[in-house]
Amino acid sequence: MRLATTETSLRNNGLAATQTLSMARERGIRPAVGFLHPSDVLKDPHLTIGEKRAILSSWASDASAVMDEPWTRWLLGTPEAVPLADVREALLRLDRIAG
Repeated sequence: MRLATTETSLRNNGLAATQTLSMARERGIRPAVGFLHPSDVLKDPHLTIGEKRAILSSWASDASAVMDEPWTRWLLGTPEAVPLADVREALLRLDRIAG
């Protein structure tokens, strides 16, 4: 699992040209490639607590909401939508870890 930090890495991971890093940044989203679920972010040993919080916060953001399904979030670079409740739970777990 790794964080996509450049437009090139996003394209290399098969994301459409319309889903570039600059578009994500404009929407306040920090893209993550390779995460299937918010709990995967918590398990990643290569990310700092701040990086994990940034990814999870982007995932929880309204900018990642699925149209007509506000209870789900789909973060750029992930394969499918997840329940917002799962993202919130991961943020709470991160707070307990960091606390």
